Amino acid sequence: MPVIFSARHERMKYGDIKLYSGTSCPELANRIATHMGLELGERDIVQFPNENLFIQLRSSVRGQDCYAIQTTAAPVHRNLMELLILIQTLRLDSAARVTAVVPYLCYARSDKKDQPRIPITARLVADMIEAAGADRYMFLDLHAGQIQGFFSIPGDVLTAFYILSDYLKVKKSKMHKPVVVTADLGFAKKARNFAVSMDVPLAFIEKRRVSNDSKAQALSMIGDVRERDVVIVDDEVDTGGSMIQAVNLAKESGARDVYIVFVHPVLSANAVDNLAALPVTEFITTDTIPIPPAKFKKFGKRMTVLSIAPLLGEVILRAHEGRSVGELFNE
Repeated sequence: MPVIFSARHERMKYGDIKLYSGTSCPELANRIATHMGLELGERDIVQFPNENLFIQLRSSVRGQDCYAIQTTAAPVHRNLMELLILIQTLRLDSAARVTAVVPYLCYARSDKKDQPRIPITARLVADMIEAAGADRYMFLDLHAGQIQGFFSIPGDVLTAFYILSDYLKVKKSKMHKPVVVTADLGFAKKARNFAVSMDVPLAFIEKRRVSNDSKAQALSMIGDVRERDVVIVDDEVDTGGSMIQAVNLAKESGARDVYIVFVHPVLSANAVDNLAALPVTEFITTDTIPIPPAKFKKFGKRMTVLSIAPLLGEVILRAHEGRSVGELFNE
């Protein structure tokens, strides 16, 4: 007679949820654990004088459902290696399942061969995460959706734009004829969805990238922003060049108050100094990447950071219990 396993028995094969964090986003990891009513697993992470990394767990994870939480922003290569070693450490200690929880995935812009003799580094990163021993992945707002196809393991690509749009819906009543503006035509679909969620019009900034040094030239505004409050949206702000041009063009086009909304605060090079000098009413982002206190201070009271911890905590719980993640987004 065949043995029939219930969904509960199927889930139980993974044991309990165990959360482990690298050193790149300890505050976010703690928020996730607090939201879930759990404690982070204890581990030792040591960097030797030769810059080699060493990780040791302080308790066994045999048979457990483990989640390695690590963002891969600067220092990129240190944080990426730490993620890979943490995943392998969990795998070699006989974890039943290991999920890589990476709020910000490095090299996501290197997703295709659009020039001769260049690599597809995002594919290489995907291969390394799998080779380290990950069974699943969990990312937020990948720069290019096709990166999901680089993985042969299942996973969840989430979005924080619901969190950002919900925040702006509350502010909408105090805004004057708001309009959503995308600083990149490649981001038009997500910007449209953002505008629909806010029930406001959409405008575009045409730009043309002219070199490999992250600089781009904003060319023209497509849409009406005159005498309107403008909400400029993008997935990430790196050097800030595109955002600076977008703000200046919006102001030249007659915009009133300007809000900058983005998921990933990469904020490389002189981005903070340059952005803080802009006539922007509010910068709204998330904690996928921690902003150092010295950088945060330069924005004064104009910087708002919304936490993705409740979202990740809920998705981790649903993944563990075998429940739908799409239901969170009415999908």
